[in-house]
Amino acid sequence: MTTPPLVSPFGGQPPPPLQQQQQQQQQQQQQQQQQQAQAARDVNTASLCRIGQETVQDIVLRTMEIFQLLRNMQLPNGVTYNPNTHGDRLGKLQEHLRMLSVLFRKLRLVYDKCNENCAGMDPIPPEQLIPFVEDDGSKHEDRSAGQCRPATEERREILEVNKKLKQKNQQLKQIMDQLRNLIWEINSMLAVRS
Repeated sequence: MTTPPLVSPFGGQPPPPLQQQQQQQQQQQQQQQQQQAQAARDVNTASLCRIGQETVQDIVLRTMEIFQLLRNMQLPNGVTYNPNTHGDRLGKLQEHLRMLSVLFRKLRLVYDKCNENCAGMDPIPPEQLIPFVEDDGSKHEDRSAGQCRPATEERREILEVNKKLKQKNQQLKQIMDQLRNLIWEINSMLAVRS
C-alpha cells in the first residue's frame, strides 16, 4: 500500500501569507525544541562537574572580595565617616552576599543533578579500571632482582658515607669546643693582666 502524494490544499498555489507565517512559526518552534533537546543531551555528568568546579571558583572569588571589602571598612569607633562611601561599600557587600547565595544554590543544583545521574551506577574499584599487563612471573622476578641489587648497593654506600660524615662532624664539633675553651682562657688571662 502506498501513501498518496502530498498535495497542497490550495491546488499547487502558495498558501496565503497568514498560513505561511503560521508554518514558519511551527518550523521555528520545532527547531527550537530540537536545539533544546540537543542541549539537554549535551549536559552530561562530566560537564556538570566542570560547571560545579567553575561555580566553586566563583564562590571562592566572591568570598575573597567580601573579605577585602570588610577589611577596608572602618569600624564605627567614634570616627566620622563619609555616608556615601559607607553606603557604596555596604551596597557592594550586600550584592556580593546575594550573588554568593545564588552561587551556592547553583552548586547545590549541580550536586543534586550529578548524584541523580550517578545513582544507577555501580561503583567500580579503581583496580579494575587500570589495565595491567601480566608478564611471566619468573621474568618479572629476574628483572626486579637485577634492578634491586644496584639499588641496595647504592643505599649501603650512602649509609656508609652518612656514617663517616657524622663522625667527621662530631670531630669538628670537638675541635671547635676546644678552640672556644682555649680562646676563653686566653681572654681571661689577658683580662687578669690588665
